[in-house]
Amino acid sequence: MFKKRKILSKSIEKLSNMLEEMNISELIYILGSRKEIILRNLYAGIFRGVGIGIGVTIISAILIIILRKIVTLNIPIIGEYIADIVDIVQNSR
Repeated sequence: MFKKRKILSKSIEKLSNMLEEMNISELIYILGSRKEIILRNLYAGIFRGVGIGIGVTIISAILIIILRKIVTLNIPIIGEYIADIVDIVQNSR
């Protein structure tokens, strides 16, 4: 009888450790709270949108600066093409 309890106790402890490692308790809490899921997804969407907006702005500004530097090098064919692109971008502002 004592041996069975010891084996059962070890099995329960092992299962408990596995569940803690897998963060099951946090997962169950999140799945149980719909309000928290909605808020978390709302915040994630807002921050992704803001991040994308900032990232696109920075990358496009860097590209325009690079294109302007290429135009000042007066490379015949590429310079005219890039000058047209820069003019289109500046006119659209």
